[in-house]
Amino acid sequence: MFSKLVGNEPVKTTLRQLISKGRVPNSLLFVGGEGVGKRRFALQLAKTFVCTDPTNGEACDVCSACRRAEILTLPKPEDKDSFKRVLFTDHPDIGYVIPYNRNILVDAVRHLESEANFRPYESASRFFIIDDVHKMNDAAANALLKTLEEPPATSNIFLVTSRPDALLPTIRSRCQMLRFAPVQTDDIQQFLINDRAFTSDEARLAASLSRGSIGGAVSIDIEKFRGRRDRMLTVAANAIETGDVAALLRISEEMNDAKNKETFEESIDILSSILHDIWTVRISRDVSRLVNTDLADRVGELAGNPSASNIPAWLSAIDTMRQNLIVNINRKVATDALFAGMAT
Repeated sequence: MFSKLVGNEPVKTTLRQLISKGRVPNSLLFVGGEGVGKRRFALQLAKTFVCTDPTNGEACDVCSACRRAEILTLPKPEDKDSFKRVLFTDHPDIGYVIPYNRNILVDAVRHLESEANFRPYESASRFFIIDDVHKMNDAAANALLKTLEEPPATSNIFLVTSRPDALLPTIRSRCQMLRFAPVQTDDIQQFLINDRAFTSDEARLAASLSRGSIGGAVSIDIEKFRGRRDRMLTVAANAIETGDVAALLRISEEMNDAKNKETFEESIDILSSILHDIWTVRISRDVSRLVNTDLADRVGELAGNPSASNIPAWLSAIDTMRQNLIVNINRKVATDALFAGMAT
């Protein structure tokens, strides 16, 4: 049922209207930020049509068809050949095309074209969900366009993307677009408490950090996040209160250690969020706008220090470093320069 999905009530209303009027298009484009529930909405819409015991025109979520539609066994990441095909759920009328590494393989789109021409096995229609459809190359895009131009009457193709601008205009023009907004923080918080057994404090923090992404909130390891955040709070405090260059360079060394390679950019993002919070409190005294809601007292202390007036320049330096990292500059040298500049 759509009521079980979190947020984006206008999209739910639109889908219910399309279903009730029997006007669900053969091709739909689900557009919105990462982790806002686009793929879940696409699957729920498909389940509405394969469900054997629908309630008020929506999937019951308990019949065999609904349960089987939820089961998708993904191939091993190194099994490239498996990603050249439509990956079907345990329901034979619902399948996915999923990127291999960073690309949707043209063979998978061609396989979709073939499968779309088969009649449904159990339901009135077949449903194909292409996840991250913007990851198609030109060959895959042209193969998909061919299918969209002459869609089989008994097949529906749902395209899911956070980057509609990366799609061919001819693909966008052949799909009705559904736009998804970031999910409200309160809605994410309640979902984490009710469905993921987060404590209230954990849910409040994860929801605040998620930027409207349920997927992002669910994936946050709160304990590990707090450990990295403590180190970045130390960076901010040293820069504002003591100007201890040696201490900052030791943290830079730690961040650039090989074992922390995968978390380096996340740590920089955390530092940026802390500095934004300190600056927000400094100029507005409004703690309700903090991302790091549980640090309000410490943020307030740092915001009152005269050295916090340098924060806009530090944030600009962080943005410059991020841009430079794209061209593979030495991260250790860049971090040392950033931290030394913050301390002086």
